[in-house]
Amino acid sequence: MSPNVTLAIIAGALVACGVYLITERSLSRILMGVMVAGNGVNLLFLVASGAAGGPPLIGTTPKEQMSDPLPQAMVLTAIVIALATSAFLVTMAYRSFQLNGHDEVADDVEDARIRELAEADEASDSFEEIRFTDTGADVVSE
Repeated sequence: MSPNVTLAIIAGALVACGVYLITERSLSRILMGVMVAGNGVNLLFLVASGAAGGPPLIGTTPKEQMSDPLPQAMVLTAIVIALATSAFLVTMAYRSFQLNGHDEVADDVEDARIRELAEADEASDSFEEIRFTDTGADVVSE
């Protein structure tokens, strides 16, 4: 039996929405993105597992009509991992709200300084330019 195309498209849309939300700066939106993307991946697992079948118990269902229990186990594991990740992100968002009054992720001071140096195209004092020639590598100090 062929997979359900509608469910595959819905799974792709959920993953796309989740990735978009993960790129936001608010921890609550990141949490929603992780949850939506996780649900999309779980749906994709179930769509890829094939048609529904009988229980995988020997003697009750013919071998060719049994469902594969591995995708179901993977989805169950993914649900547990998503719960733990959600609890961690909720805790981070709550703590950020307690400290700052909002849950947005701020720019790191060191990242901002490195960005400014890159825009100014400045190098540190300990920078040594290495030029490769036919005779070998020469270190040029300025």
